Amino acid sequence: MKHGDYAEEALDALGRDLEQSALYNPDLAPVPPSYRTWSTYAFAALWISMAHCIPTYTLAGGLMAKGMNWWQALVVIGLGNLIVLVPILLNAHPGTRYGISFPVLARASFGTEGAKIPAVLRALVACGWFGINTFLGGEAVKTFIATFWPGFLHLGGGWTFAGLELPSGIGFGIFWVMNLFIIYRGMDAVRIFENWAAPIVLVLAVALLGWVYVRADGFGPLVGQPSRYASIGEFWPVLVPSVTAMVSFWSTLALNIPDFTRFGRGQREQFLGQALGLPTTMIAFSALAVLITSASVAIIPGAPMEKLWNPEYLLGLMTSSSAPPGLTAPLIESAATRAAVAVIAVFGIVLATLSVNIAANVVGPANDFANLAPKWISFKTGGLITGVLGIVCLPWKLMADASTYLDGWLGGVGMLLGPVAAIMIADYWIVRRQELVVRDLFREDGPVPRFNAAANVALIAGILPNLPGFLVATKLVDSVPDAFLAIYPYAWFTGVGIALGTYLLLTRIRRG
Repeated sequence: MKHGDYAEEALDALGRDLEQSALYNPDLAPVPPSYRTWSTYAFAALWISMAHCIPTYTLAGGLMAKGMNWWQALVVIGLGNLIVLVPILLNAHPGTRYGISFPVLARASFGTEGAKIPAVLRALVACGWFGINTFLGGEAVKTFIATFWPGFLHLGGGWTFAGLELPSGIGFGIFWVMNLFIIYRGMDAVRIFENWAAPIVLVLAVALLGWVYVRADGFGPLVGQPSRYASIGEFWPVLVPSVTAMVSFWSTLALNIPDFTRFGRGQREQFLGQALGLPTTMIAFSALAVLITSASVAIIPGAPMEKLWNPEYLLGLMTSSSAPPGLTAPLIESAATRAAVAVIAVFGIVLATLSVNIAANVVGPANDFANLAPKWISFKTGGLITGVLGIVCLPWKLMADASTYLDGWLGGVGMLLGPVAAIMIADYWIVRRQELVVRDLFREDGPVPRFNAAANVALIAGILPNLPGFLVATKLVDSVPDAFLAIYPYAWFTGVGIALGTYLLLTRIRRG
């Protein structure tokens, strides 16, 4: 099933007169019940495949670099994902009940034209994520090519474009095309791909853990590494922004989860699938990363710690014919074995990165961009726009260091998207009490206003207090008043609270 295959049946239910509406196109049409086929496993597999990605793999490393021990890092990851699961499930409900996507649902709270504002915010964030994952996937492709053509790594003689060397640029381009090819096959191709990717990636990760465990004769030194924090008072200033970053990690999906749940068979399927798939997988995969990296420290004592948290770096050492730092011989002596490892490992990394990129970072913004001009931008065109902007954002710079990534990038994501999620939840669950007239969301002259002032004021109110802290975290300014620096670690939480309260207050005042 491709986007829009159900358009004829959707129009029969909505009314044929809406086919000419500027708010309608086949990709944004509500999914009729007969086309809602996603099962509990499909939703669980969606999260399992999305969570099995390199950014997830590196989360624990970033937290341990801040001084946490392994179990503190896993607790922070688990807590953040349990928190973000709440808005995900709340915004998932209308998708399944009414078969509508995120940009269409946003029209109910922000207005038929005002909904373009949160859609663009969410889309631009997704473009950044798309670029990050495409860069990471491209690095795996580069490693694969270098296994069979070592001279590839020296191609271009050190020439760079915006800090990206030619071999990395080629890998980036190849992986970029892979993403766009799958998304152009339609949503059913996404579902099938995610269903198959979920178990394969997990098996490959466990296999890598087995290899490093045997080679290191144990799980290595990191599992015994003590915490830098002796009390909760010392730990709290690190705990709060870290939890906020973990919440922000999936805050994009807290908005556009209806893009997937509109294909669900029912509320039970989407609820159980997501509740089982998200927090458990994030904790388990992060734990695998800790154990693999810890054993790798014992195997390769001369390798930089910050690089060992990147599985692509470990893959490069495993498939290299040269001895890694601190050793006198290659990790794998046999050239044939190195080639086999390269094929299997790159297959796993590419599969994992494609899974999260397509589901989390292309489907949503493709719909969001289509919503900007439904008569001119299709789902496929929106996917192409996402791909281009994913290059423009220079994602390799976003991944430059743990501080920029966790506090700057993830903190900024939460600052922007938390208030949007809060406004949508307040409107659907409290103001409208789960009752929507879907036809009205596609009518240019209907009862839904073009702009809802209450939603837009609430959005600004939720973002502004955290903006100064974000500018400091991203090094765009040197200093701001201390009060703003104290607020920023709570960016997602303060944004959600302020936006939700402001929206409900203004809505009550408007209704008298």
